[in-house]
Amino acid sequence: MIDYLISVFYEPITDNGVSLYNITVFLIILILGYLIGTIISRLIKRKLPDKMSINDKQAVGKVITLFIFFIAFVSALPNLNIDLSGIFVVGGLFALVFGIACQSVFSNAVSGVILFIERPIKIGDDIKIGGSEGTVVDIQVLSTIIKTFDGIYVRIPNQTMFTADIMNYVVNVARRFEYVIGIRYSDDAELATKVIARVVNEHPFALKNPAPAIYVSDLADNSVNITVKIWAPSTVWLGVKNELLFKIRKELLAEGIDIPFPQRTLSFSDDVKDKVVILNPSDVSVSEKA
Repeated sequence: MIDYLISVFYEPITDNGVSLYNITVFLIILILGYLIGTIISRLIKRKLPDKMSINDKQAVGKVITLFIFFIAFVSALPNLNIDLSGIFVVGGLFALVFGIACQSVFSNAVSGVILFIERPIKIGDDIKIGGSEGTVVDIQVLSTIIKTFDGIYVRIPNQTMFTADIMNYVVNVARRFEYVIGIRYSDDAELATKVIARVVNEHPFALKNPAPAIYVSDLADNSVNITVKIWAPSTVWLGVKNELLFKIRKELLAEGIDIPFPQRTLSFSDDVKDKVVILNPSDVSVSEKA
């Protein structure tokens, strides 16, 4: 009886010699391929960033599962005694046409996967890429969504995100900003630097390490320029920059140190009595030569 069942199991039931054994192996390979694809996709989805949307995670998992299932299907076809040469030719032509038509889609998808792995940016980062500058609000498989500081949402293809230079303003815990403050030549530059240093050191968010740098950097036409470089936490640097600039201006004025206005001396010809006019926004005077 057992020998009879075995003979029936291996006996061909189709014209091309396929038996129940071949069909069973074919089905087992398909089932194993689907199970392996499902397990691998779940493991990969767990490794993806937590802030990645659920829909994107599911899409990645489905692509991985279908890809592994397709490999299992092609591997199982020889059990049905099917000639794969014709299928490969037709499939190759179809894949070529489909690939050309969807080249940008594939490129964006691959770039998105690489961005998920490298993670140069994450949701909530303030970045600048090309002409767009704002906060990352979503990272999808094909594109990244940025909300500009003006409140405008911009969709950037992941291929552009992958190939372009990205300036990430908050990836470092601290960020430096800089002023160039001009004072009059009649003012005391040493006193000015001390006043600025005192204001900076009193601010709670102006970092002591790295230390601020305050120095005379240029003797310009109308002013002595003092460069001020300050480090602050990336999350509050803009507020610190605006607040310190106002306080520095206020304290310099309290010490009698003012920011000069541009001055010009104009000479007139003899037919208008050779006048020399000194232009100053606060005090305009005209002097005549004897």
